[in-house]
Amino acid sequence: MALFLSEKDVEQLLTMQLALAEVEVAHRALSSGQGCDVPRQRTRLPQTTLHLLQGALPEVDVIGYKAYTSNRSGVRFLVHLYRASTGQPLAVLEADRLGMMRTAAASGVATRWLARPDATVAGVFGAGWQAEGHIEAIAAVRPLQRVKVHARHPERLAAFCSRMAARLGLEVIPAASPEEVVRGSDIVSTVTTSALPLFNAEWLAPGTHINAAGSNSLIRRELSEEVVKRCSPIVVDSVATALGEAGDLLPLLEKGRLHWRQLVELGEVICGRAAGRSSAGQITLFESQGMAVQDLALAARLEALARERGLGIELPYGA
Repeated sequence: MALFLSEKDVEQLLTMQLALAEVEVAHRALSSGQGCDVPRQRTRLPQTTLHLLQGALPEVDVIGYKAYTSNRSGVRFLVHLYRASTGQPLAVLEADRLGMMRTAAASGVATRWLARPDATVAGVFGAGWQAEGHIEAIAAVRPLQRVKVHARHPERLAAFCSRMAARLGLEVIPAASPEEVVRGSDIVSTVTTSALPLFNAEWLAPGTHINAAGSNSLIRRELSEEVVKRCSPIVVDSVATALGEAGDLLPLLEKGRLHWRQLVELGEVICGRAAGRSSAGQITLFESQGMAVQDLALAARLEALARERGLGIELPYGA
């Protein structure tokens, strides 16, 4: 029978190390021709938008999709998982935490492959749910000593920094300005819904790695054209998806100042088919839009773990 896993079930099973491992597996499979991913599709109404991501990972015998709705009342996520060889339903998972962890893990994997090995200082824009995961993921792949965080609401920011410092055993401090976040940081991560660029290009030091995770639609933009022009390589999770919704890149692409052939997929770097960082002084960029294969890889692992541990509720179909 198909299994239903609630947010509570997912929370019991999903760790950052598991997320990092499965997201890397997904990117490696996709770039090795052992997976497929369909860029996000959206159905829009004035009140509500339905977002759909589809894909398959034949190596782990899964095919499926993530569907979520966004409305003023909130966002609701579900992953539907099927056995690829038979079409049999395997699981339905509530996927708020799953999505947060896979997004963070994608930046963590990119940091592992693109940031300098000696990176110890991170600057983060955003102090919400997604930013929590990003700091944890980056701390899991680099020996962080200090994290500087900037956000719009000072009182929430202070509480966020205290919570993350206690949780990770790191120095996590509020930054008074965007410039303070960027200057002196080896890794800069943007995890916001901003429609305007967050910082100036001249604040970036040679050797910085940037994770840009918030600009997954045309109306969002975290990086200026000047920042992007300083970056090489420009790595994306999927070229097809980036061409459709990477708000940070599309202005440059439309003006002919960036060509899509200059974009490198993260899986190509992992598989050794494309260069990642080749010198200590490069400013590297990872643009993250999110992919179905990331969700499916995690969902497949969680479905197996849930059956081993007796978690979840059997659904009345899928036998």
